Amino acid sequence: MTGESGGLLGRLRIEGPTMPEALAKIAEMILSDPETAAHASIVDLAERSGTSTATVTRFSRTLGFKGYANLRVAIATETGRAEQARWETDISGDIAPDDPLDGVLDVITAADTRAIQATAAGLDVAAVERVAAAIATAGRVEIFGLGSSGTAGREMAFRLERIRVPVWYRSDTHTALTNAALLGPGDVAIGLSHSGRTREAIETLAEAADHGALTVAVTSFGRSPLAEVADVVFTTSVHETTFRVAALSALHSQLLVLDLIYVAVAQRTYERTAEALELTVRAVDAHRVPEATTNRKRPRKG
Repeated sequence: MTGESGGLLGRLRIEGPTMPEALAKIAEMILSDPETAAHASIVDLAERSGTSTATVTRFSRTLGFKGYANLRVAIATETGRAEQARWETDISGDIAPDDPLDGVLDVITAADTRAIQATAAGLDVAAVERVAAAIATAGRVEIFGLGSSGTAGREMAFRLERIRVPVWYRSDTHTALTNAALLGPGDVAIGLSHSGRTREAIETLAEAADHGALTVAVTSFGRSPLAEVADVVFTTSVHETTFRVAALSALHSQLLVLDLIYVAVAQRTYERTAEALELTVRAVDAHRVPEATTNRKRPRKG
């Protein structure tokens, strides 16, 4: 399974509370003071978190690192990026009922930017290339997601369909399962779920896997049940704000991952894609209002 690393600090915020107690203590300590953790020795981190050096090593490997040295480099990289952007100190995710909209705009922009940057930092480009290559030659591509994840799934299907990829987005579970059963080697199934615990998405991806299709999970939880049934996992980062819970905040990160895959597919099918885009633009061109018309002023009444 590939592509399970997300933006490290964002991943710790999401997965830390679900880890075993000793590992959760280390995650909590790192998140409480990332800059100190980035310069701490393995002994220092173990003492600060009330654990042992062996537990710190296990923690590092649980996150996909070979050892603590690699983990510390990752922490240092992210703390440097966060300091540069001043994300943590400038704007919180709190929105009060009487906050002015210009302030709300800053909060939302900062939260979405943080999520996108953290997702990008953790993207496994080799995994993207693997999935894009499979989609470019696939006989069928099936995409499934519910709620906000469904919004991202529909957008991905629309984009791929427009460049002549045989793709279907399924919103109905029975339809998704029956079509997943018809997939085989050379086909691709993509399941989207912020929590990675949406039963319908898990069942659909598992069905596709049983028949030999390449299975891809897009989720905020790299150790979720959805991730476990996937060949390739892309971990997204989310930053909640008031009124925008995690599942709603995940959309932009999901779209980033899918957009990169789409562009990578288009690169591999350049001539076909260029021709398809030209034809589709021409097909709807007659339904666009001429540019000169848009500059006309409405006549005043009275």
